Amino acid sequence: MDADYDLLTELTEAHGAPGHEDRIREVVRRELADVADEIRTDAMGNVVATIEGATNPDYEVAVAAHMDEIGFMVKHVTDEGFLRLDALGGWDPRVLRAQRVTVHAAEGDLDGVIGSPPPHTMSEEERESKDEVEDCYVDLGRDGDEVRERVSVGDVVTMEQDTRRLGDTVTGKSMDDRVCLFAVLEAAKRIDPDVTVHVAATVQEEVGLRGATALGVDLDPDLAVALDVTVANDIPQFSDASKHVTELGEGAAIKLKDGSVITNPKVRKRLESLAETAGIAHQPEVLPAGGTDTAGFQNTHGAKPVAAISVPLRYMHTVTEAAHVNDVDATVELLAAFLDSETGEHDYRL
Repeated sequence: MDADYDLLTELTEAHGAPGHEDRIREVVRRELADVADEIRTDAMGNVVATIEGATNPDYEVAVAAHMDEIGFMVKHVTDEGFLRLDALGGWDPRVLRAQRVTVHAAEGDLDGVIGSPPPHTMSEEERESKDEVEDCYVDLGRDGDEVRERVSVGDVVTMEQDTRRLGDTVTGKSMDDRVCLFAVLEAAKRIDPDVTVHVAATVQEEVGLRGATALGVDLDPDLAVALDVTVANDIPQFSDASKHVTELGEGAAIKLKDGSVITNPKVRKRLESLAETAGIAHQPEVLPAGGTDTAGFQNTHGAKPVAAISVPLRYMHTVTEAAHVNDVDATVELLAAFLDSETGEHDYRL
């Protein structure tokens, strides 16, 4: 991996549920302090680091990746001290049983585990029942009085997981979207743009693209590019290659569409041309469902040309997601090349 693996590890192991991205915000501000001409944070918590353009500063490009990860909020504390949860983002409940979590209480983090009954004590009906997030509970290993003293309704909960290299992949929690946030930070350190670039780390993407939608109004850029992960179903359960969407190790994915946006064809073609000229591995992405911050910029403050670069990801929205190191490097290279070559003179009108 060409880029800073230690930074990627720090980002992915940090905790930041939607609306509670404080720890990620600190890393973003630190990493961009020597790069940006100005760094500011808005009322929602979006971070915007502005790099002034050298020759055409009036033309503005927004580049966004979101800071938040899927998590939970405590909605009830039982008399016995178990925590009931409300989902923040789209979880697959099947993967949650017996997983370690961190409860972010006012006086400090607490370790916990999502309970799971032993299978040999379950009835046939219980074994066949469908898992739901509302059925999950967190066991803190403490009695009810102590838990109620330390945990409040509204405290957030995130998964507890480390980041590891497995061959050519990087695995861990919150690769969605910290791997793309990492790519944005790395690209920002490499560019000397002609136009003004707003590097945006957004909030609350996992609960409806909320940060990017607000930011689209506040920034009103001439061009926007969002980075997010995308599906890589190149695994044994999907023998039909048409359902893979992308393949790990085949390069950065240039989005044509997802469930929230159809990208601007002219911007997309420029990305493809840059990748081919520079020899950067890339692949097309047609994602049937799901949305990204790209949509938050497309028409929030009038029509805008938008594009999206994606990092292929296996096991998305689970406890352990996996990205290929070459795809991450390709994403950094492609984004940096795109920003450095933007003059503000391309006509993206259709």
